[in-house]
Amino acid sequence: MALKPCRECGNEVSSDAFSCPKCGAPRPALPTWTGTGYEWKSQRKIFGIPLVHVAFGTNANGRVRIAKGVIAVGQMGIGLITVAQFGIGIIFGLGQFMLGLTVLAQFAGGLLVGIGQLATGVIAVGQFVAGIYGLAQTGWAKYLWSPHRTDMEAVALFYTVYTKLAGLFGF
Repeated sequence: MALKPCRECGNEVSSDAFSCPKCGAPRPALPTWTGTGYEWKSQRKIFGIPLVHVAFGTNANGRVRIAKGVIAVGQMGIGLITVAQFGIGIIFGLGQFMLGLTVLAQFAGGLLVGIGQLATGVIAVGQFVAGIYGLAQTGWAKYLWSPHRTDMEAVALFYTVYTKLAGLFGF
């Protein structure tokens, strides 16, 4: 545990210090600091946007790294296809809190299809839903299939979807 000068203010700090006690610089004994976590962008771009962007952790300024790409993967992400804890998946999103056209998440804000514990969308599937067609334990929908309400149009739609998926995946 040697003492080294802080790269920001020059104060003597432990080589193992997480932050400088004088100026607060993260990992002050290191010559440079790029933040925590991981970030990678593919070389291939579409309209100037990386095809794939993976980002976790924080940058050198302590801000959360946001994955921004056609395919975005990270804690926070924005992309056509997004896998993130919090994100916007314009075409498809998978995560904990997600917004987009078609989403699968704990809290799914889908414009077309939302599947999750709390879900919205034209077709909404989950524990609690709001939509046009709903399959839920509880929900608000024009056509709802739940333990308390069985609308035959909702039953027909979800049965048709189930049989097509069963034929496609063989279950």
